[in-house]
Amino acid sequence: MKLKFRTLVIALGMFFMLPGIARADEGMWLLNLIGKNYADMQKAGFKLSPEDIYSINQSCIKDAIVGLGNEGQPFWHFCTGEIISDQGLLSTNHHCGYGKIQEHSTVAHDYLRDGFWAYSKDQELPNPGLTASVLVRIEDVTDQVKAVLSDEMSESDRSKAIAEISQKIADKAKAGTQYDASVREMFNGNQFFLFVHLIYKDVRLVGAPPSSMGKFGGDTDNWMWPRHTCDFSLFRIYTAPDGSPAQYSESNVPLRPKHHLPVSIKGIQDGDYAMVMGFPGTTERFITSYGLEETMNITNKLVYEIRTVKINVLREQMASSQAIRIKYASKYASCSNYWKNAHEANIALKKLNTMQVKRDIEKEYTNWARGKDAKYGLALNRIRQGYADRAVYQQASQYIVEGLLTGPELAWRSFRTGRTLMAATERYADNPDQLEQIYSSIVASQNAFYKDYDEATEKKLIAAMYEYTFNNIDPQFCPQFLTVANKKYKGNWTKYAEDLVNKSIFRNQETFAKFMQKPNLKTLAKDPVYLAGEAIYESYIAINSNIPQESADNLERGIRDFVDGVLQMNEGKKFLCPDANSTIRLSYGNVKAYDPRDAVAYSYYTTLTGVMEKENPNSTEFEVPTRLKDLYAAKDFGQYANAKGELPTCFITTNDITGGNSGSPVMDAQGNLIGLAFDGNSEAMSGDIDFEENLQRCICLDVRYMLFVIDKYAGAHNLIEEMTIVK
Repeated sequence: MKLKFRTLVIALGMFFMLPGIARADEGMWLLNLIGKNYADMQKAGFKLSPEDIYSINQSCIKDAIVGLGNEGQPFWHFCTGEIISDQGLLSTNHHCGYGKIQEHSTVAHDYLRDGFWAYSKDQELPNPGLTASVLVRIEDVTDQVKAVLSDEMSESDRSKAIAEISQKIADKAKAGTQYDASVREMFNGNQFFLFVHLIYKDVRLVGAPPSSMGKFGGDTDNWMWPRHTCDFSLFRIYTAPDGSPAQYSESNVPLRPKHHLPVSIKGIQDGDYAMVMGFPGTTERFITSYGLEETMNITNKLVYEIRTVKINVLREQMASSQAIRIKYASKYASCSNYWKNAHEANIALKKLNTMQVKRDIEKEYTNWARGKDAKYGLALNRIRQGYADRAVYQQASQYIVEGLLTGPELAWRSFRTGRTLMAATERYADNPDQLEQIYSSIVASQNAFYKDYDEATEKKLIAAMYEYTFNNIDPQFCPQFLTVANKKYKGNWTKYAEDLVNKSIFRNQETFAKFMQKPNLKTLAKDPVYLAGEAIYESYIAINSNIPQESADNLERGIRDFVDGVLQMNEGKKFLCPDANSTIRLSYGNVKAYDPRDAVAYSYYTTLTGVMEKENPNSTEFEVPTRLKDLYAAKDFGQYANAKGELPTCFITTNDITGGNSGSPVMDAQGNLIGLAFDGNSEAMSGDIDFEENLQRCICLDVRYMLFVIDKYAGAHNLIEEMTIVK
């Protein structure tokens, strides 16, 4: 249906097929501009006002939405959460909290396997480095930034000018306040917005179901519907006694938020209004066919192929030991998520013929550009040539990154640690006290690394990943040390990995600790693992440095001019939405079933019955805890059952989401929490590039399942009591 509709649109010479134009429920909208969508939101069923969503003068929904990040990267949010009590209680996805749950897990206290619940605040666990950002305000600063720019600037000079004026704007915004601020570009450098946040730095783990529930379905169900995953975890934000952001301290107190979301157990129906607010990571709706070709044939293809090697090693090793399973649980989850995403995205992009869609768009753009400023006519040629010039380098870079830098960990980690050690030793040679402090910091950092490291697993990863990279990378880009190793060991990469690691001071925590008792830079400089890391780094730099600068500049300029042209083409026709870039956004839509293919019709919700039907004691992906089975058998669902006596588990909506939206609140027409967004559906995995209005679905945890688990399964009544429950 979709392709026939688009063909008709093109034949009529209309422009509303261009990327970024809202179709159905497409759009991740900036909060300060949401009023332009208000009429459409009302048609979808919205009952509040724009000021109830975003206001700088009164409390509103934005004050309850949290971007989860890491200290040092305050404006890049890996997930979203929402404040659900007046005591700073925060809900997000289980997979968002997974890394922290893993960090607190040991063989004796396996919170991944058994779950974790704090029945009082003194049992909540601190998480150094985890941050929670709450938006204060957004301001359009496009005119201020563009005032220092001109078309005659080189791309390098333009970037410097943007960085300088952006820093001045941000510094002015946060001067004399507790705020952090950043200027972010939109529409590929055609617009600029200031985002001001309050960033909290004491975020404690409160609760999480066992992974058998929080990750129910594992890789098999990932990106699929129907789902039955209990994907939530709970945290709490703490502040200094005066309410200001502060590092962890026993004297800190729970946050008193300006707003928290009421939690509705009234239930949902097909067609109900649904609204998602969060921090989506990255979309590429304005990408051209040339960029899409690179994404499909290089990025997605190689990510899937190379990570398959890593995943096979990790699966085997994690199945062999509980200790190894705990150490690598978070790493495996991170690796496998994008592994499957890349594969399913390519399938969807091919099936939906997205390449032809992009080419049709470019044809329409070319017709529009005739007679306009010459830069618009040059844009697509610049883009085409830019991607062509860098293709071989992008492919080689993927092998270096996926196969050597982030495949095995030891070489890259050891190189960075070694560089830090060398620099500190030289700089503070005459200051032994300062040097000793730095040495202690290095040891502490390495110990944290070794906590989730297994020597035997690392050797297997090195052998498998180095061999795969050597056999598949273009020989002209292959790091010399791999060629030498293959020749010396006659293709026996297992023996190579054994010797490489066994001869290294970085082999394990004990060997590194012994070295640090009396560090010797000559020994470090000759260390085989350190040298491997150095060679990998130098290969990566060399590959990316060889991309012609003029070509790179033309590509950046071409994309910016193309998007500028698209904006002008659609001026006065339809309000366009900028690509996601980890800034807070809102999408609106409806709860809605769908029919993905012939003779297949999916309901809009699932129930606990489906969990029991999927149970497979022989698969770690479909285990069901005994207590959950007992509650199901007794139909002890409490107030969380629907009118049919079922316990809903998940539901789907037409909301537009992407990575970073994980954990985002799904709200009803009155702004009550009805679910947590946690996934998209495989049939529309092309969504980051081309929103599929007939198939796109946001997969959500039903909040009633979350509350049931907290209340009935865990008995954490203390948490239920502090929420505002809407019945």
